[in-house]
Amino acid sequence: MASVRPPAVAGMFYPAEREELGRWVRGALARAPGAGAPAPKALIAPHAGYVYSGEVAARAYAFLAPVREAVTRVVLAGPSHRLAFDGLAVPSARAFLTPLGEVPVDEAAVKALLGLPQVRLLDQAHAGEHGLEVHLPFLQAALASFSIVPMVVGRAPYHAVAEALELVWGGPETLIVVSSDLSHYHDYATARRMDAETSAAIERLDGAAIGPDQACGRIPVGGLIEVARNRGMKVRTVDLRNSGDTAGARDRVVGYGAWLFA
Repeated sequence: MASVRPPAVAGMFYPAEREELGRWVRGALARAPGAGAPAPKALIAPHAGYVYSGEVAARAYAFLAPVREAVTRVVLAGPSHRLAFDGLAVPSARAFLTPLGEVPVDEAAVKALLGLPQVRLLDQAHAGEHGLEVHLPFLQAALASFSIVPMVVGRAPYHAVAEALELVWGGPETLIVVSSDLSHYHDYATARRMDAETSAAIERLDGAAIGPDQACGRIPVGGLIEVARNRGMKVRTVDLRNSGDTAGARDRVVGYGAWLFA
């Protein structure tokens, strides 16, 4: 990979023009309730095109207002959509680029992660992957200055993700973001039922109750849940919708949710 990872889905999942993207994200954050409330240590937010899931993601990111200056590192973990592989993948890039500017990679943290047997350097997993990229403009709008620790998750047990998250968990300067959508291509009523079950499982920190068809980011979500359970954290759902609520028909929808861990 080049020293700077270029945007792969600008102009498709979100606006490619800097000013338009900035207006969109700032507007979504301003419309989201919760700004000024206690900030989370970790969150789960969706990764679809902004017209579908952007407002749901904003519901989580709005809670970062109190720690805008304090959070200086974000650990990003999400599922692989384009490449099948075992373990967790980190990139060689020194920065990720969006239309809003460059976000530096915490290279020391990446090096530390590579000391784990389940983590490998695999640029191909990051090159076209949208699941992490779509979160960056929200973070760029919500935080003042930060670096990222990007991990794309392939085939792995929950505990492998949990071990990696624990290694880079840090203190108040570090935010953990897990990227996941929910059920895919069911009718509206079926999706609402399935997604409500998934949300309940996340709230009670029961990763084993989340099946492969309930969340595309099931493995990183399960890893975060394992850490949260071990640390005695509490979870709150701040949004739960699907594409039938935000954009599109209701015969084949995709589910989205936002959760805060503290």
